[in-house]
Amino acid sequence: MTDLRFLEAVAGGDQLGDASPAARDDEALDAYSRVVTRVVEHLLPSVASLRVWKRTRGERRAEGSGSGVAITENGFVLTSAHVVHGSDGGSATFVDGEEVGLEVVGADPLSDMAVVRATGADLTPARLGDASGLRVGQLVVAIGNPLGFNGSVTAGVVSALGRSFPTRSGSVTRVVENVIQTDAALHPGNSGGALADASARVVGINTAVVGPGIGQGLGLAVPINTATRRIIAALITEGRVRRAYLGIAGGPRPLPPRLAEQTGRDSGIEVVEVVEGSPAHRGGLRSEDLILQIDGSDVGTMDDLQRLMDARSIDRATAMTIYRGGRTITLDVTPTELPG
Repeated sequence: MTDLRFLEAVAGGDQLGDASPAARDDEALDAYSRVVTRVVEHLLPSVASLRVWKRTRGERRAEGSGSGVAITENGFVLTSAHVVHGSDGGSATFVDGEEVGLEVVGADPLSDMAVVRATGADLTPARLGDASGLRVGQLVVAIGNPLGFNGSVTAGVVSALGRSFPTRSGSVTRVVENVIQTDAALHPGNSGGALADASARVVGINTAVVGPGIGQGLGLAVPINTATRRIIAALITEGRVRRAYLGIAGGPRPLPPRLAEQTGRDSGIEVVEVVEGSPAHRGGLRSEDLILQIDGSDVGTMDDLQRLMDARSIDRATAMTIYRGGRTITLDVTPTELPG
């Protein structure tokens, strides 16, 4: 009887041989592999290997490389600002071997995002997702051009959320907030490539590798969310991003218990330093002030503040509700434009 059952089991397994090739391939993959391969099938045609030309001394030109993600059919490609920094053109190569020229449309070093346009190409645009819905431990897939190997795929998980890293443009320094940390292997050349969720939606643009040695440690990606979508739109339409400037340094601070009870909130932004002669200085802000609201919107983190200091706030009187010396007051502050 045992031998009969064994033979029946073997015979049942052999039935796979009668199935279609597609069914056999799908059966051979476990659930994890099926998710990753389907993400790759959807997204790979949208990811390009970028090669850019940069001017150097003596009019010589040096070549750099990175990755990019097509976001429209008519040629717009999203990448990292540091990939195209100083570039005056280049080329984009897609997984099907098509190579087209590219031009830089706009770059924003303070978010490390840039948009280039592939000329004379009908592209397969990727779907943009929303990183605000990500959870630690969630599967993510990275596709890019690491070390010059076009169309390379790695997979891992979201290992942390809410990270930040500093960026710089000239004399201006800004902190990019809500950065995604992943353990999907990233290498030089992955910058500008896609970080996608299990539905093949791009939730981040890979930007940095941290840790000792090439490809070791953890990777960081600029999130795709409401704020970065506005940046992308501004780069496409204007070629740059305009921001308002207050002139303060600060950080989140828990509210005093009585104030927290009155406002129903946990934190505000403590002003650590006010730049002399800045809009904040002229408007009366002081060190140790606790900012609670800007134009009626609650603020509890520097990310909240940065999000509100967009082009609409430039040269416009802004009501700032602050907590100072045990009482709440309102100041009118008029931000200027952050120098480029």
